[in-house]
Order: sequence, then structure tokens, then C-alpha cells
Amino acid sequence: MTEPTSGSGTIVVGGTGRVAVVPDVAELRLGVSIARPTVAAARAAAATAMAAILAAVADAGVARPHIRTTLLSVQPRYDYRDGKAPTLTGYDLSNVVEVTVRDLATLAGVIDGALTAGATSLDGLTFRVDDLREPERAARTAAVAEARARADVLAAAAGVVITGVAGIVEGGPPPTWPQPKAARMLMAVEAATPVESGTTEIAVTVTVTFTIG
Repeated sequence: MTEPTSGSGTIVVGGTGRVAVVPDVAELRLGVSIARPTVAAARAAAATAMAAILAAVADAGVARPHIRTTLLSVQPRYDYRDGKAPTLTGYDLSNVVEVTVRDLATLAGVIDGALTAGATSLDGLTFRVDDLREPERAARTAAVAEARARADVLAAAAGVVITGVAGIVEGGPPPTWPQPKAARMLMAVEAATPVESGTTEIAVTVTVTFTIG
């Protein structure tokens, strides 16, 4: 193996860029669960309840394409008391929709309207950034800048000069929909439900190979 000649060396360092952004989209699940003696009665009651919920969500400003059914199930209900054979007592019907709210100013109205209309479940509240391109661009720029700063320290300590960049690899898993650092939901009866979206951190990691001379 030949020894590398002067000017052929490299410094390989990593850098991470982080950008905090405010989410602009919320997603949540709203549902209704109905128990009735027959399937037909459960279906009719659940349909009426869900229609009222959908109307309330629409009145709060959510367009129909942003509402999607995620669960529709019917389960028999049995009575297991007294150690006897199970006795069929009725049916439970559940209908759950996922709602995407693109105007966070209307989120409290969506929640309050749905609960007032008869929703019996509310869960899965998450926040995300609709367009990640600009935050990711800023995070990549910060990541490369951090890598260069680290390389400068190493080069100065070694008594060499950075002459260029031989390669850049973006590492880590691909970005996923970020979760908020802080999210809080408090139920209220008379006042509007307070909902805080917090901030979301977009992080990008790179590995940069610098040439030295």
C-alpha cells in the first residue's frame, strides 16, 4: 500500500441542523359508539349521530375531502353474569372518522362542535407541518455549516488547510410527520376548548468529507 501524498488527505465529520417551526395542520379522530338491541337500531342511531357530527365539523370550516372514515364496526354484546351461557343482549356499533384541520384557528370549534353534536370519542390529536421543503432546506444548510465548523477546528489543530469538499452524505432515517414538542388539550363546557400546538423540530444530519492540503 502506498502512503498518501501531501494534499491527498481528508477530514470526515458530521453535522446536524435543527429548525423549530410552528405546525399548521392538525389531525384528530372523532367517533361515536352506540349500543342497541338490534343491528338495525344501532346502525340507524349511529348514522344519525355521525351525520350530526359531520355537519358540525363542516360548519366549523372543514371541507369534506379532509374527512375520512377509519373505523366502522359492529360487535355483538353478551351478558356473562350468573355463570350461565352467554346471552345476546344487543349490538355495539362504532363509527370513527379522521379529520384534517388546515386552519388551526378553527380547531377548538371543530372539537367543541363535534362533542356538542354527540361525539363519544376524541383521540389521536397530532400536529404537523404541511410543507417541509423550506424547513428542511434551512436544516440542511445548518447541518453543513456545523460540519464545516467542526472540520475547521480539526484542521487548525492538525496544522492543515481545508481545500474543498469531496462528498456529502445525508444520513439518518427519512423525515416523518413531526410530533409537537408540547401539545395540550383541556376539556371545557362553557368556554372554547383550549388547544396548544407547540413547536415542531425538523432535524437533518449530514456527513461531509473535506479535502485538506
